[in-house]
Amino acid sequence: MYGPLPSSSDFLHRYKFGQQLEGKHRRKLRRKFTSPVAMFSENPVVSDVIATALSGGIALSLLRLWEETAKRGLFDQKLNRKLVHVSVGLAFMLCWPMFSSGRQGAVIAALVPAVNIIKMLLLGLGIWKDDATVKSMSRFGDHRLVPVLEKIDLHSFMELLKGPLYYASTITLAGAIYWRTSPIAIAAICNLCAGDGIADIVGRRFGKHKLPYNRNKSIVGSIAMATAGFLASIGYMHYFSSFGYVQESPEMVLGFFMVSVAAALVESHPLSTGIDDNLTVPLASVLVGSFVL
Repeated sequence: MYGPLPSSSDFLHRYKFGQQLEGKHRRKLRRKFTSPVAMFSENPVVSDVIATALSGGIALSLLRLWEETAKRGLFDQKLNRKLVHVSVGLAFMLCWPMFSSGRQGAVIAALVPAVNIIKMLLLGLGIWKDDATVKSMSRFGDHRLVPVLEKIDLHSFMELLKGPLYYASTITLAGAIYWRTSPIAIAAICNLCAGDGIADIVGRRFGKHKLPYNRNKSIVGSIAMATAGFLASIGYMHYFSSFGYVQESPEMVLGFFMVSVAAALVESHPLSTGIDDNLTVPLASVLVGSFVL
C-alpha cells in the first residue's frame, strides 16, 4: 500500500541534490545583489552612458538658462550667480538614481561635474573664452586668470578659478567618494548649494542686523543658511530613501540639523570669507557629518 521505504543511499542522494539546488540558488542571489543594478539597459556600462548623457544634458541646460538670463540682464548679476549656485548641484544630485549601483556608477556620475572643473580651468587660464559663462558665475565678468599685456582685475581672475572650482570639486568628490548611499554626501551638497546659496540671497535682501563677530554677515542670512541646508538635506534623505539607498531615521534628521548649524557657523566666520565658502562649508559638513551621520 505504501511502497518500500527509501534506502539510506536514496536519502543521501536527495540530500546532495537539495544542497546543489540550494547552492545554485544562493549563487544566483549573490550575482543578483552584487552585480550593478542598471536603470536603462541590462548592460550597466550602456545604462551609465545613457545616464551620463541625460544628467549632463540637464546640467548643461540649467547652465545655459542662467547664462541666458545673465546675458539679458534679467536678474542682478550677484543673484544670477547664486541661482546657478543653488540649482545646478541639487539638480545633478536628483540624477544619481539613474546610474548603476556600486563603484562604477559613482565614478561615471562624478565625470559629469569633473568636466566642469576642466572648463573652469580653461576659462580661468584664458585658453577658452565664454563671456556668458563668466557673467553667470563671476561678480565682475573677467575671464582670464593671468593678466598679460593688459591691466585686468586679478581678484576676479582668482574668483573665477577658485569659487566655481571648489563648487564643482565638492560635487565631484561627494559623488565619487561617498555616493548616494551616504548621508554625508547629501549634507555636503545640500549645505553648499541650498544653504550657502540661500544665505546670500536672503542676507542681501533682509540682512540689516549684522553678526557681532562678522559685520559682513547677517543674522537672518545665517539662519536662512542653516534652515535651507537642513530642509534640503531632509528632502534628499526622503528622495534617496524611496530608492532604498539610505534608511531614514530620527537620528539622521538630528544629524542633518547639527551639520547644517555647524556649516552655517563656519560660513559666518571671517576666516571662511577669507578662504572661500565653497571650500569651508563642504569641509565642515563632511567633518561634522562623519561624527553625527
